[in-house]
Parts: sequence; structure tokens; C-alpha cells
Amino acid sequence: MRDKLENWINWILYDELIDGKINAPKYLLGNHDYGDGQVITCFKPHSQSVSIKTPSGKKVVPLEKISEEGFYGAYFSKKKYNGNNYRLVTEYYDGTTVESADCYSFDGLFTDYDAYLFAEGKNYDIYNKMGAHPMTINGVKGTYFAVWAPDARRVSVVGDFNMWDGALNPMQIHSASGVYELFIPDVLPGAVYKFQILTRYGDILYKADPYGNQDQMRPDNANIVVDIGDLKWTDDAWIANRKKTDRVTRLKKPMSIYECHLGSWKKKDEDSDFGFYNYREYAKQIGKYLVDMGYTHIELMGIAEYPFDGSWGYQVTNYYAPTSRYGTPEDFAYFIDYMHSLGIGVILDWVPAHFPRDAHGLGRFDGMPLYENADPRKGEHPDWGTYIFDYGRNEVVNFLTSNALFWVEKYHIDGLRVDAVASMLYLDYGKRDGEWVANKNGGKENLEAIALLQNINEVMEERNPGAYLIAEESTAWPGVTAPADMDGLGFLFKWNMGWMNDFLEYMKLDPYFRKFNHNKLTFSLSYTYAENYILVISHDEVVHLKCSMLNKMPGLEFDKFANLRIAYGFMLGHPGKKLLFMGQDFAQVREWSEARSLDWYLLDNPLHKGMQEYVKALNHLYTKYDAMYFNDNDVMGFEWTKVDDADSGIVAFVRRGKTTKDQIMFICNFVPVERKEYKIGVPCLTTYKEILSSDDKKYGGLGRNLGPKKAIKAQKESADRMKYSVTIDVPPLSVTVLKYDYKE
Repeated sequence: MRDKLENWINWILYDELIDGKINAPKYLLGNHDYGDGQVITCFKPHSQSVSIKTPSGKKVVPLEKISEEGFYGAYFSKKKYNGNNYRLVTEYYDGTTVESADCYSFDGLFTDYDAYLFAEGKNYDIYNKMGAHPMTINGVKGTYFAVWAPDARRVSVVGDFNMWDGALNPMQIHSASGVYELFIPDVLPGAVYKFQILTRYGDILYKADPYGNQDQMRPDNANIVVDIGDLKWTDDAWIANRKKTDRVTRLKKPMSIYECHLGSWKKKDEDSDFGFYNYREYAKQIGKYLVDMGYTHIELMGIAEYPFDGSWGYQVTNYYAPTSRYGTPEDFAYFIDYMHSLGIGVILDWVPAHFPRDAHGLGRFDGMPLYENADPRKGEHPDWGTYIFDYGRNEVVNFLTSNALFWVEKYHIDGLRVDAVASMLYLDYGKRDGEWVANKNGGKENLEAIALLQNINEVMEERNPGAYLIAEESTAWPGVTAPADMDGLGFLFKWNMGWMNDFLEYMKLDPYFRKFNHNKLTFSLSYTYAENYILVISHDEVVHLKCSMLNKMPGLEFDKFANLRIAYGFMLGHPGKKLLFMGQDFAQVREWSEARSLDWYLLDNPLHKGMQEYVKALNHLYTKYDAMYFNDNDVMGFEWTKVDDADSGIVAFVRRGKTTKDQIMFICNFVPVERKEYKIGVPCLTTYKEILSSDDKKYGGLGRNLGPKKAIKAQKESADRMKYSVTIDVPPLSVTVLKYDYKE
């Protein structure tokens, strides 16, 4: 029998096994037919003996120890054990006995068709194969692992279940795909693991799973086995309704977005780096706040796992795992589900533009450039110190496309805001001459990144109708929100960075100088229909010595608040969806920091409380009247009624909805001068009623507004560019909002 066994053994593979270099262990280990009989072999280093037994335990047969390194085997003249219907019983010198099924007796699950689609960049469900997936095979509980590492010499699963010993569970390579896989019995949810990679140069790397679904809390960086196949959801009606919402319908709905960094919204313990609330606790607290304040959506900064708090989630190391700072995947799913139960849409920041160099992350994953381009002129951001994804490699394209789908399909995310799109579109972004390579046409456009973004948007729309992507794109790239089949990028929305920059520069000015910069206030309306825009005042505007929104405003305290109220009022009236970063709705004084909670104590101050009430009123006004959003992308939805008189500091405009009822007029006074009995043009001869004034005492003003009970009748006297006019008192540094029904 020993001769039969030794004749069967491939001694080259044996040497590779002993040397820790084997990449096809199933050709040597496990259960194999041999003529009319079979061979069973295993490798158990540091063991005294190994036996096999049937699952029922009726018969135990010792295996022969072939070498002192721990290689065992036996030849059976008849086929006694089918597939994996046996168990290995290993005894160690310290008296420990371990019993388990044989991981090398299970067939692989990564199919040739999987490999074909992956190589084509079109295996969009790849996250169901790659990573770690608890499952039961033939009655045996365990976890299936799969990882892409084509340049590795050997890949092993290591973890707290095998003493982090790479010799114990080397993985099986799948043909030429570069994918390694292995089902390991008895590895259950909660197990901690990494991939140990032997590079072609003989180095040993310990890498986190690129497709892993849960990570250890920082500063540890291993993965945790978790089953996300059975997350609990109660939002069936929400998802069904979302599927019925096409692009055109989505554009006509209100969006008032609350941008939020969970960890610094509130902290349990300000003195602890780990003093966060759980996702479930945040859901209850933030959800109540959003509903009360009238927001329609929440946008979460940086949820995909990241090691450094100061990166705010934009230096991602694990793209398929919600950060463990705030709890488990089940907790995160609860957060989303709870938001949907309140009618709040959830947008997630997503970072496909670059990734960090952390040793356990994607960089040089198998010892060679894999996820990043090998040419540093294409694969590195010199200013950011990060790697750039290789958008020309199909498997990397598949990784990113599937990741976008993953958050929507597994976690019911409603939209993805794509970070730093401009850095993806331009090959010379942030680079000097000699630091970048032109495309095949000699231009600076990144053709491969363009194709990726177009494909993601097309696939998302096809597979998940109603879900959408938003571009943070800071240049004038044409057609960002045009459909991909019309040579656009296919995004549904684009952040209006031009409006934000111009408007904030205008608002920072002393009111005396605003008349010389009137174009900064009005220019955005010349291009507002070029894209589907979201007006944003994001976290980027209140960090790095840029000051909080309140401290951007000129003047002493009272004037700062008045200026900020008019800024938010004008923003509300301007065409485009809205986004405001947390804390700015109650006039946070300090710049934002991820290391501390928002300054909620400021709400004890009447001015800050008044600001919060004002933003609340703006949001509820916005969602109540469809004139504020229905025609954001149609020229009929907006018209200036007063715009040319820069010296006066006053502009006025109207917003129109889907009917002639409840149309809205804004009168904005950007200077600290009260205009008594001021004549201003209006669009029709009807009655106008004040529905909001930023100078109302309840918002922190002096109460010089008209009051909601006073009706204002238009006169047949032309003013500005209108045939008709009203005469009203316009408070200084104020926004007055009027409602009317249009009449011919």
C-alpha cells in the first residue's frame, strides 16, 4: 500500500508544499481516485498523528505519516470515502485533538464562467464569490474564501482559527484567472482572518481581504467573517417605489440633503477615540433630527472601511465593508432601513478615484501593481500620496463596478456621490509636465476612466432603476449628467462647484463691495441648465482654515447671522437640489473637526436657535411648494424679475411649479440698508402673501418683515423688467419670500 501511495504522490508538489510555495494544493491534498481505489492525504505540521473517520464516527482509520514535516496519507484499494464524507482527527504533541472535515476534499465554487466574466470586467455579482462567505456544503458548516492575486506565488488563508500559520491553509488557484479559493470547514462568523501572500520575489505579505464585509476596529486591520446574506429589511415598499422612479421623475422631486459625518455628529465620550454611538443609536437620533428639520436625504461621508480618522473616509482600504467604528454590517443595515421607514433617502460617498498605500490594503496587493497602474505616471497621485486605480484592467473595472452595485443591492443605498471625479477624468490632474502620459489620441482625457463611469451609470440604471450616482466634478467637463448613450458620463446629478465658489466669495465681501462683484451672484444662472445640479455647501468649505459658514460672513455678530440667513435663503430659491453640511444649519462657530462632536450647546443661544428654526422653515417651505423643485431643469421654472441694479444690492426672482397655483417670489437684499416703500416688479396682477422672512424675530431678526397676514396687491405700474409692481418695505440683509397664484 505504501508503494501505491508513493507512486501517486507528485513529489514536485510535495516539495512546494513543504517549502510553502504550493498554489495548487488540491492536486496533492484531499481525496483522489487512483485506479480502482483512492488516496487521501493531508498536511498537519507539528502533529503527532492523523486519522480519518466517517461523519458518524463508526470507524477510525489512521493515516500513515509520510514525513516528519506533517504530511500524511493512505491508499485504499476500494473507494470507501466519497467526496468529503470523512473527517480528519489530528492529535498534537501537547495532547490537543482537533477534528474537522478536510478542506481539500471540497470542490471549488469559482467557475470557468465566473472567470470569463471577471476577465471581461462584467461579473457584476462578483462580490457573491470573492471575499469570505459562510455557508454549509454537504452538511458541513464553514467559510468559502476567494481572492484575486494573479502574481502571487502562493496565497493562504490565515486567522485566529489556524494560529495565523500560512502553511495550514494554502489556497487553490483557479486555472489562469489568478483567483485563489478554498472552503475551510468550521470557520464560522466572527472568525478573524487575512490573506498571507508569498510574492514572486519571496516576500511574505499579510493583506486584508479586498472583498471582505467586516473589519476589525482600528488600529487592527484584519477582516472578520460575517454573513450579510440575511440582513433584515422592512423597506420593501420603499424599494418598490424607488424602482418606479425613472430619471425624469427623480429630477422633479425635492432633494434637501443633510451631509453628515457620523462619528462627529455626536460622540458618547468626547475624551475617547472610541467613544462613538452605534449605527442603531445614530439612526434614532439623526432620523428624528432629519424629519423635524425637513431634510429629504442624508449623505454619509466615508462609510467604507478606512484606517485613519483624519481621512474622513476618503482613504479607503476595504471597499466592501462598512466601517466598524459604529458597529456591525447588521447595525449599518438597520440604519438604512430606519431612514427609509422615515421617508429619508440615503446617499453614500464613494471613492473610486484613488486608494491609500497602507501595507494591508490594495497597494501592491500580490507583490506587484495589481489594482493600481504599474506606471507611476498613471498609477500615483503625487500630491495626495495615493495610488490611482488601473481603469484599463478589466478585473479592476469589475471590482469598482461591482462595488457600486454592492452598496445599492446589498445595503439598499439610494444614491452614490462619487468623490473627486475630475481627478479620474484628467490624466494630468495635480501633475506637472513629465508626471503624466497622454492618451492614445495625444490628449489628457482618461479614456478608460470615462468608459468606467459611463458603464457604471448604465449598469446601475439597468439593474437598479431609481438608484443614481452624483458626480463631485469641479471642472466644466461637458455632459456629466447627459446619458452615456449620448456621449455623456451618465450621472444623474452633479455638484455645482462653480456656484458654490462664486457665491461664497460674494457673501464673504463687505456689503459695500458686493455691487462691484454682482456677477458672482448672478453668473450661475447662465449655465444652470447645462447639467442637473445640486447646490452644495459641503464639509470641504468649513475645514482647513476656511472658517465655518458663520465666520465667513462679514460684520459683527448680528450682521453675520443676517448675512448667513440671506445666504441660505438665496440658496433655497436658486434652481438645483440642495445640500448643507451638518452644523451649518445652526451656525456652528468653529470649523468642523472629525475628532469632536458638533457644538450642540450653541442652541442655548437664541441667535443659533433662531438660525436652526430658519433652516427648518426653509426646508419645509421647499418640500411644501413644488415651485421650489419641480422645474429645476426647465427654463420655465425660474425668472429674474430684478437683477440689473447692482447698486441697490437687491435681486428678485420667481420660481414656478407644475401649475399656476402657489408660485413663489424671492426678494433678496444683500446690503444693510432698509428700503422703505420700495417698488419692485412682479410677474402678474394678483395678490402676494409673505410666507417667510429672514428678518422675522423668531429667526433672530428684528421683525421688520411684512407679516404673514398682510396681503400685497400688485399695481398696474411697471418696474424693473415687469409690467406690474408691488410696493413693500424690504428689511436690510434679508430674504422675503412671497406666494401667489399666477393670473394672466
